[in-house]
Amino acid sequence: MADKTGNAFDLQIFLRLMSFAKRYKLNFFVAVSSTILLAFVALINPYLIKETVDKYITEKDTQGLINNIMLMVGVVLLEVSLRFTFIYFANWVGQHIIRDIRAKAFRHILQFKMSYFDTNSVGKLVTRVVSDIETIAAFFSSGVFTIVSDILQMFAIAALMFYFNWKLALIALAVLPILIYATRVFQKAIKTTFQEVRNQVANLNGFVQERVTGMKIVQLFNREKVEYKNFMDINNKHKEAYVKTIWYFSIFFPIAEILSSIGIGLIVWFGSKQIISGAVPGPGTVMAFVQMAQMMFRPLRQIADKFNQLQMGIVSGERVFKVIDTESSIVKNGTIKATKLKGDISFNDVRFSYVKGDEVLKGISLDVKSGQTVAIVGATGAGKSTIINLINRFYEIDSGVIAVDNISVDKYDLESLRNQVAIVLQDVFLFSDSILNNITLKDERVTLVEVEQAAKQIGIHDFIMTLPGGYQYNVKERGAMLSSGQRQLIAFLRAYVSKPSILILDEATSSVDSYAEQMIQYATETITKGRTSIVIAHRLATIKQADKIIVMDNGFIVEEGTHTELLDKENGYYKNLYDKQFGLEKAS
Repeated sequence: MADKTGNAFDLQIFLRLMSFAKRYKLNFFVAVSSTILLAFVALINPYLIKETVDKYITEKDTQGLINNIMLMVGVVLLEVSLRFTFIYFANWVGQHIIRDIRAKAFRHILQFKMSYFDTNSVGKLVTRVVSDIETIAAFFSSGVFTIVSDILQMFAIAALMFYFNWKLALIALAVLPILIYATRVFQKAIKTTFQEVRNQVANLNGFVQERVTGMKIVQLFNREKVEYKNFMDINNKHKEAYVKTIWYFSIFFPIAEILSSIGIGLIVWFGSKQIISGAVPGPGTVMAFVQMAQMMFRPLRQIADKFNQLQMGIVSGERVFKVIDTESSIVKNGTIKATKLKGDISFNDVRFSYVKGDEVLKGISLDVKSGQTVAIVGATGAGKSTIINLINRFYEIDSGVIAVDNISVDKYDLESLRNQVAIVLQDVFLFSDSILNNITLKDERVTLVEVEQAAKQIGIHDFIMTLPGGYQYNVKERGAMLSSGQRQLIAFLRAYVSKPSILILDEATSSVDSYAEQMIQYATETITKGRTSIVIAHRLATIKQADKIIVMDNGFIVEEGTHTELLDKENGYYKNLYDKQFGLEKAS
């Protein structure tokens, strides 16, 4: 969906936002009805003022004056109750709609391919789902409903003016075309600036999110001053974008105020002449016109501000819908339920590239038999981790076939396939929650008793119980309260309790201490027993017992065999890796 910054109003986005109100027809109707009634109830007081001055004050009718004042009080009370109804229901509808839009956007984001997150800032996505959608709430509460009320009120007042005195009405409305033109110019200019403001908010959120997440790197490399300077540059751009909106406001509102004052001045001048000439029966008509002019000009001045709320909501809606309309989901045409897999895996001439034209896997073929433990080794960038990202369809392959149990993975129901594959990554992600919830991921089908039993089986129950609160210990954001080895052990347990048919371990022992490595090796032996396992490791000592070792280089499989078979190959790739690694370890 292209940005339409030149248009003051985007009808397509407006109608799409309004379509979300269909679920709340009754409350929406109450909000609309109250705002329409407000517009017409507001007309009663100018009429009562005219009657009060011309009939009861001029003719000294005390009882009539009291009756009229009581009537005016009743009208005010009615107006107050209608305004309360309008404010409550307009905001109620707005909050329910943004809840629905936010849920739809987040549900859509959950389905995105990993490639989408590789190329899009997390901070910008957070801006879309949180602050942009929050702005849409004002679209309903302070925007569309209020604008409808103000426009109706202006038309009703104009009609009442002409009913009272058409000459005085024309004088009162003389400045209206200029004010409408100024409002239109202001609306066009302000939409462009709002686009820029929202872009700078997204940039600011993205920058702060990345730097806070990577604070350890920032401080480790003494980048505080540099990052502060970068932050100030983005912060200044955000400020300049906002100042530009203030500039337009500071021009428009004084112009609107001057035009309104000129309009009221013309009413007083011409109305006084009409009273002197006898064309107007009394001063009540002029007083009513002054009040009606204020009631007309005030909404027109404010309507620009309300229209800003409307435009900001449309701009935000445009950005949110751009995320919702993004087609970046894995195609889910598969219908076969992967309830319990044997675990046979085969790659047949598989080619894959993260960036089109730059292949990472260059036509690889391999077979993993049910129950086997297969290790994949090779230099960084050889394509090892890419293989595991393709088995459960994190990414779509360019060509070839990946099959599990002799069925192409794209024919499986995606959710059921992923339920049968568990992955332990090198960089373990833990949520800011208890150890238990990080293990079960809040799956109510997995009980604490099952988790404890599984932890005892892989030898990490005692370690968990040493922590304050045991399984209820809160690991904080990204597991900051645990060491890398401890986080790795939690990840092993998380994989184990999911009872997968296929287990994938990606560099699971590459950055842990020797004690944690012993625990991880024991856990590995336990959880790989009897199930198909793929192990990616830099430490070749951890994969000696693998049933098969696949050696990769530059997107190709260059060697395949057991540890012993590969060491027997003179000048073999694996042998060179092994000799180099153990030579370095002995030297150290």
